[in-house]
Amino acid sequence: MINPTKDETPEAGNGQASGPGRRVVSAALVSGLVGTALAAAPTAWAAPRTERDSEGKRDPAHNDVLFVGAHPDDEAGSLSTFGQWREKYGISTGVLTVTRGEGGGNAAGPEEGPGLGLIREVEERKATGFAGIDNIYYLDKPDFWYTLSAPLTATVWDRDDTLERIVRLIRATTPDTVVGMGPRPFNQHGGHQLSARLAIEAFFLAGDPRAFRSQITEEGYRPWQPQRLLVQNYSFRGLLGPDAPKQPRTDPDTGLPVIGIWSGTQSTEHGTSWAQVERDAQRTYVTQGWFAFPAQVPTDPAQLGSDWFTVLAADGRRLKGEVRPQSGLRPVYAEFAEWTQRVGLPWLANGIQPAYPAPPSTTIPEVATAPVLDGVEHDGEYPGPELPLTHWEGTPVDAADVSATAKLSRHGDDLYVLVKVTDDRRGTALEVADAKRHWRTDSVEIALDPRGTADHTAVTFKTGIFPFTADGGPAAERDADNRQGPAEQTAPGMRVAAAVTEPYTGYTVEAKIPLGELPAAADPEAFALNILLYDSDTEDKTGQTRLAWSPFGSAQADPYVWGTARLAGYTPPADRPTTPVEPRIPTDAARSEDSPAAVAQAQRTGVPLAVGPRERR
Repeated sequence: MINPTKDETPEAGNGQASGPGRRVVSAALVSGLVGTALAAAPTAWAAPRTERDSEGKRDPAHNDVLFVGAHPDDEAGSLSTFGQWREKYGISTGVLTVTRGEGGGNAAGPEEGPGLGLIREVEERKATGFAGIDNIYYLDKPDFWYTLSAPLTATVWDRDDTLERIVRLIRATTPDTVVGMGPRPFNQHGGHQLSARLAIEAFFLAGDPRAFRSQITEEGYRPWQPQRLLVQNYSFRGLLGPDAPKQPRTDPDTGLPVIGIWSGTQSTEHGTSWAQVERDAQRTYVTQGWFAFPAQVPTDPAQLGSDWFTVLAADGRRLKGEVRPQSGLRPVYAEFAEWTQRVGLPWLANGIQPAYPAPPSTTIPEVATAPVLDGVEHDGEYPGPELPLTHWEGTPVDAADVSATAKLSRHGDDLYVLVKVTDDRRGTALEVADAKRHWRTDSVEIALDPRGTADHTAVTFKTGIFPFTADGGPAAERDADNRQGPAEQTAPGMRVAAAVTEPYTGYTVEAKIPLGELPAAADPEAFALNILLYDSDTEDKTGQTRLAWSPFGSAQADPYVWGTARLAGYTPPADRPTTPVEPRIPTDAARSEDSPAAVAQAQRTGVPLAVGPRERR
């Protein structure tokens, strides 16, 4: 199964030697973390502290740890850590989730948008309950679709408003430790990146009385400086066994210390390992297909991993790393490097741009007669080269399980695409009304960058094609691009056909895509594309294997990966724009006022719905 947030290896976890520190770090921690921070001190966290007032009462809004994520389930890979900290030290954790994941898939039903978001909130509250987490704060920001662009996400979320709310929540809940996601852009959801950036900024701003001053002068909050700042680090997830987190570790990019918390520790409350507790929690995310995870994790301690976190700040101060500037950065990575400079953490940009492999290239031939759109290749329809689709993500399999090739041609202003697929088992046949989020079952995706200059997919054309549906024929949609929705509405000139073998051994998909449906005129010399295949062998709306013509990183979402496809003999109409039209991005979001659990939590904690402004106390 394709797991969007965690490796299939059940490393769910966390080490018994570490817990979030109190206000004062030990001498070993100071010597190991503060300053150059080139060596880790895995057992040096001071005994945790529970915040209480002079009468021994606890502020109902207070949490010792605050995790900041973008979607329900972003905390799932750290739940065994948070559970251990609570059980061993009495440390409480709260969760801030910026969106309710309305833009994600749904493996459990037809709900989408705000309706799906409210279901995902229920799943998150149930899952985090395994770790004893009571408070989850939603900012009611919209989750749109899978993008790798933090700047695009910042526009949709209203970056400044989101930052202000995170600062407000830190001041309201007074955590000692803030835990975020990793902020680096390659192969990571833009929502994850932006939530991490904002958590980092908020960590330092919350203690500054000049920041969002109305929270202090009008709402009655006080500045609050958390002491420790951690971000999730998956670079070490292959290290298994209880001894792995006992060794000093440093992040290979920044040189900052990394701590691990082993998941094999036994929970006295649950009567099993925290790795198993975390797995039980993860399987509650049914809409995300996570119920398909194996129900049991290994019982052999040597097969259980740890949760890993890079330490960005201790005692409220930045830990410093060596800065290694990288030249020749593309716009996505240059923007991130500039952000690290602004926030005083330039070492986070070390090695930020990966070594992209040379993308494939081809020439799309012009044909005198338009191909017959019937899912069958006829003589002369596709005289160009056959493009192989190779393994990209998920379970590697042999060619008999799934394999595919593609061919391209052009007639006039229409692009034709033919994809032949060998497949041993059908996935779920979705209803036509549910023909969306195509990665949940067998499908073909065609991604087109008309100018060959895109930094994100909002200026591209992407279509997902289902070779079969419960209604019998094929269906097509657009997703995560300049327009989204059923193809008959978002690309009315597009046509698709499919031929499915009986008995089933695979299928052929054929599509006609008018170049006029693209968000800008096609540049015949720079035109870029990728063709991707999603293979499902189950009936639970989850995928197992993915193939692509250009298979690197997030091949469906990173236009830097896509191959060049020269349009032989083509000249676009003179009146067609060369600048992509403005994208239409869904902004409907579930609201906390519609969630009984969120309303009850606001009454209990005193933190307003969506962490909005409060009346002065």
